[in-house]
Amino acid sequence: MTRHTAPSRRTVAKSALLGAAAVLLGPSVARAAEGTAALGLPAPTGPHRVGIRTFALTDTSRDDPWQPGAREVMISVLYPARTVRGFPRAPQLTPAEAREFADLAPAVHPGLPAAGVDWGAVLTHGHVNAPPLPGRRPVLLYTPGGGDSRTLGTTLAEDLASHGRVVVLVDHPGDAGLVELPSGIRWTVLRGDPDPATFRTMIDTRVGDLRFVLDRLGDLPLAPLMDRDRIGVYGHSAGGTAAVHLLASDDRVTAGVDLEGYLDLDPDLVAGLDRPLLMLRTDGFESADRLVRSWEGVPARRVLLTDANHWIFSDYAHLVPQLQAAGLVTAGTRAALVGAGDTAAATALVRGGVRAFFDHRLRASAPPARPRRAPQ
Repeated sequence: MTRHTAPSRRTVAKSALLGAAAVLLGPSVARAAEGTAALGLPAPTGPHRVGIRTFALTDTSRDDPWQPGAREVMISVLYPARTVRGFPRAPQLTPAEAREFADLAPAVHPGLPAAGVDWGAVLTHGHVNAPPLPGRRPVLLYTPGGGDSRTLGTTLAEDLASHGRVVVLVDHPGDAGLVELPSGIRWTVLRGDPDPATFRTMIDTRVGDLRFVLDRLGDLPLAPLMDRDRIGVYGHSAGGTAAVHLLASDDRVTAGVDLEGYLDLDPDLVAGLDRPLLMLRTDGFESADRLVRSWEGVPARRVLLTDANHWIFSDYAHLVPQLQAAGLVTAGTRAALVGAGDTAAATALVRGGVRAFFDHRLRASAPPARPRRAPQ
């Protein structure tokens, strides 16, 4: 596999498109030439305010497949907060990520604005370092789409946390479009659609990252909040593929959700899945035929979103329509990303469906533990 060194901001902005595997990390405030259109994320629907803490973790037992050195991951942990008074809301992108992404956006998705957007001004509804509400709660891991940052899944994660869950957003450096590590910004190595060998490396690395995070949950300052007998996993696109592979191979995970991710990488592993799985897809996804074929025979509940497209499962569902309303993207760009339908209704369906699934499958009275499978 070809290894890529980290390119400069200008080089990446002018390079070949990252393609379907690398997408926008999450815009915030769009400023048109005449006037300002403020963009935001919808508030969580649950009874609890949300706290957020971010951690950098290093797995010294694994080499990074994309560059020399030990494997590093970034995670954000969202949780119900006891109070948020005096604790600021977190931005969706760090200042350094936002500065770099300003050049990357139009190369990632043609049709997104090449200027006039402040990518760093959007605020999430997570309050940095807010004290947690006491109690042990189910844990949900999130793995984003190929080339995505973990922050692109903020809206769904905040909603789950506001309803009493601990949600761990996992970044996959080298695969993620860009991510700020303690050592600095790390760019994606992806160029265009990944070939089979690259996709295999992506999924294997993501599953390894998720297992490593599970191993480290007990070491985090927020460990007392986490009921590690009730763990679920969900992911979008390549993250959906990784989520199902983790579910099928690690007995620490009880239930999973696949948000439009292929399941044809390891058909025998997936065919043997014996745990609850929810699968959601859109009618606008350009690779729907392959997706449906890859889902054949998989024991799971299936949900179809109509008048929607692939990125409806991410924060694009909210940001792209606002960019369109501000005159900064066309109707065609919107349709290609999230579809032409009612994105608010789709968001409510996704939020409610995922939440109800995990509420049902991660009840307090968990089933008896089965013997653990050896990690593969």
